[in-house]
Amino acid sequence: MKRRAAGDTAGTLAALLLCLTLAGCGVPTESTPRPVEPSVTIGSYEGPMGAPPGSPGTAVERLFLVRDDQLVAVDRRVEAVPGPAQQLQDLVAGPTAVERDNGLDSALIGPAFITGVEVRDGTALVGLAGDNMIRNDEILAFGQIVCTLAARADVVAVRFVRGSRPMEVPRGDGALTSDPLTEADYASLIRR
Repeated sequence: MKRRAAGDTAGTLAALLLCLTLAGCGVPTESTPRPVEPSVTIGSYEGPMGAPPGSPGTAVERLFLVRDDQLVAVDRRVEAVPGPAQQLQDLVAGPTAVERDNGLDSALIGPAFITGVEVRDGTALVGLAGDNMIRNDEILAFGQIVCTLAARADVVAVRFVRGSRPMEVPRGDGALTSDPLTEADYASLIRR
């Protein structure tokens, strides 16, 4: 028969005491499972912000807003996943009062500069009017649109058009392109 060292016994007692302490931490148990409603979160690590009034839905709509010259992912609870046109309308409408109170803003001013959106083979074609209603931070504005649409399951890339002609818009690095854009083109502007 082997004898236990005094350190082994003390370690075992400490582990047992820790287990007993954690078991009685005061969190009540429930007899039946229930769904837990996640709160709205802003960005990946920002934490809960509280759902905006009137949006206690079961689906998530991801929009990209602006804080301190960076794009911030905002997940809103909605009744159903909106189509691309509705999602752009929600984006252009700007932050809710709660989001604004948390320092979020938009580089987009009004819906008049977007003439429509259509998804073809995974590419969202966003129609632009002749006069863009964008503040002087147009890189952030186009980044908001691209990242918001690219967050959708049915969109791989975003291209801007005027009529049927591709338009040059700035990427996150400021370079102009008429190529389809993705969230990766604005990665340097996204708050992680």
